[in-house]
Amino acid sequence: MEPILDLLSKNCLYSTKDMAAMLDMTEEEVEEKINSYKEEGILLGCQAIIDHDKTEGEHVCAFIELKVNPQPDRGFDRIAENIYRYPEVKSLYLMSSSGYDLLVTIEGSTMKEIAYFVARKLAPIEGVVSTSTHFVLKKYKSKGIIHRSQLLDERENCN
Repeated sequence: MEPILDLLSKNCLYSTKDMAAMLDMTEEEVEEKINSYKEEGILLGCQAIIDHDKTEGEHVCAFIELKVNPQPDRGFDRIAENIYRYPEVKSLYLMSSSGYDLLVTIEGSTMKEIAYFVARKLAPIEGVVSTSTHFVLKKYKSKGIIHRSQLLDERENCN
């Protein structure tokens, strides 16, 4: 991977000044390269990884497996386009699994909100044959970052 992309994938909060120092480049060279990546569609965006367990309010994440009938003229693409337009959809992947075709990641405030979204928005889409929802109970690691809990595992306290 290109050095600037590698740094950004590890920490999107690095300044161009910091990256220039780490890569023995000028700030202008780093900015130019980043702009080039954006224009070429290589760098699509940068996002922070948030531990929602440590924030106020409720946050629920779920993975939904979708079995679909591909359309003769566009395969899975048209169904995927109908799905990824919803703001609740955080990611959408075409899978090689024999059990399902699309994997959708959804985020919401409550399990009920996600269940409603699946029942009212995803399931009725033409071509969707079935859905299977898996709620995330706890995140240990996401996008290469370990989520550290403030709570000690009870096993660590055994003498």
